Amino acid sequence: MIKVTYVAQDGTRTNIDADEGDSVMHAAVSNDVDGIVGECGGSMMCATCHCYVDDAWAEKVGPRSAGEDDMLEGAASEVTGRSRLSCQIKLTPELDGLVVHLPEEQF
Repeated sequence: MIKVTYVAQDGTRTNIDADEGDSVMHAAVSNDVDGIVGECGGSMMCATCHCYVDDAWAEKVGPRSAGEDDMLEGAASEVTGRSRLSCQIKLTPELDGLVVHLPEEQF
């Protein structure tokens, strides 16, 4: 299992155990994490799984995949250098302990 921590705008932390190979978005939706919607189911057709990768994890997570920038243009919250579509972050053992911050809104 891969541990992921989701940090809400108010600082509330939700810790979950996710399956290796799962996406950060799927793990959140499967565990009822408020703040990740995943309206398109992970097909990179919306930006309702927008998250901010914690600075400590940015290098391990890596850069945005092709097409993420285009989708993030439609994000409801501010897009920063740490912005990612959580559906595009696949969980690996190297990401055990990953921390992502949730935006103010997804719509």
